Amino acid sequence: MTHPQTRQIALDPDRSGLLFIDVQNFSVRRDGGEFAEVSDADIAGKYGHYFDRIKTTAMPNMQKLQKGFRAAGIEVMYTTIESLTLDGRDRSLDYKITGFNVPKGSHDGKVVDEIAPEGDEIVFPKSSSSVFVSTHIDYVLRNLGICQIVLCGLLTDQCVESAVRDACDLNYLVTLVPDACATYSQERHDNSLKTIAGYCRQMNTDDLLAEIARTG
Repeated sequence: MTHPQTRQIALDPDRSGLLFIDVQNFSVRRDGGEFAEVSDADIAGKYGHYFDRIKTTAMPNMQKLQKGFRAAGIEVMYTTIESLTLDGRDRSLDYKITGFNVPKGSHDGKVVDEIAPEGDEIVFPKSSSSVFVSTHIDYVLRNLGICQIVLCGLLTDQCVESAVRDACDLNYLVTLVPDACATYSQERHDNSLKTIAGYCRQMNTDDLLAEIARTG
C-alpha cells in the first residue's frame, strides 16, 4: 500500500496550507450583516457564548496560527461568504432560504482586520456552506501542491464541518484546530468535533505550532 494508513501524520510544510473559514465582518462584528437586526438582549443572551469565544479563544489562536504559519513559509488562505453579484442571485438555494446575502465587494465580505490577508495571500469568496462546492479551491490547492490542509474558523458545526468532510472526500489529509473555531454554543462545538473525528486529525493551536516548528 502506498497511501497513508493513518490521519495522524505531521504536516509537511512544503505540501500544507492553512485555511481560515468565514472570519469576516459579516459574521464576527456586532454590526455585521448576520447580526445587524439582532437585539442587544439576544446578542448578550443567545449569542453571548459565540462572541465571547471569538474574543477570548478563537481569534487569539487564529492570530497565533497565522503568525506561525507565515513564519514557517506555509501557505495561508481565507474563504468568506460573498456573492458574485450584488443581489445574490448566484448564491446557493440554502443561502437564499436562510436569507444570507453578502454583496460582491461589500464590507461584510472582507476578512476581519485582526487576521487581514497580507501580500498575495489567497481569498476565496463562496456562496455556499462548503468552500469546496462554490469555489475553485480544489483546483488551486492541487496547483499549489497542497495535500495537507489545516482548517479553522466559523462556524464549527456548519461551514467548518462542511469543509472538513468535503476536503476528506477529495483526498486531502485534514487537520482541524478546535480552539481556533467557534459556534453558537459549547454543546454544538463539542458535538461537531465528535461527529467529524473520523474525518480529520484534531490538534489545538499550541501543539500544531510546536509540530511545524519541529518539521519546518
